[in-house]
Amino acid sequence: MNRAAGDFEVAADGGQPAAVVPGRRGRPRSAAADSAIIEAVLSLIEDGVSIAELSMERIAREAGVGKATVYRRWPGKNALMLDVMRSLDVPSPPAAGLSVRDDLVSLLEFLRHRGLAKRGSALLRTVVSHVRAQPELWAEYHATVIRARHEALLGVLRRGVANGEIRADHDLDTLADLFVGPMLARALLHERTDLPEALPADLVDLVLEGVRPGARPAAATAAG
Repeated sequence: MNRAAGDFEVAADGGQPAAVVPGRRGRPRSAAADSAIIEAVLSLIEDGVSIAELSMERIAREAGVGKATVYRRWPGKNALMLDVMRSLDVPSPPAAGLSVRDDLVSLLEFLRHRGLAKRGSALLRTVVSHVRAQPELWAEYHATVIRARHEALLGVLRRGVANGEIRADHDLDTLADLFVGPMLARALLHERTDLPEALPADLVDLVLEGVRPGARPAAATAAG
């Protein structure tokens, strides 16, 4: 196995999967080289190259830099892929706090807009296909990116419970999944399916209709 393949699973010393290391002393890193390398990975994934097919040599060629330049920045592809994912992340806008419904629609619209981006959806599908073999990569991304977005959604739902817009007898993590799940399913399972502009509002209204105070559970409705 060549160096690129081996570094894909573990750090250069054979230990745990590599994390991004701090910059070393000496000549400052070139921001242009960093950007070119990350851009090269994104371009290759867009062209249908799987993570398994990526090598540090191939990435270096695509970026127009030497392989040593890549390894000086990232000890292995796990560390590089984590920075690639982070490069696509844009913090979601803060909730306006005027309406729980409008804040939920705004959060889902942000996800819809990102889901329409070819790079975002392509990377998501590629990473999910790889996560079984590299759970540490997904765990790190979840801890640094996904958790913050989930907490933002939970914050809006908690406010909805506090002001009486949402019933208090539902698990909020489950409710959060009901809002986000359909959009993720389309992005992951239906590659060429667009996310319509009306989808965020439709999802929010559909879920809120079922969890508003006074709404009857389905079982009770059927029994009546």
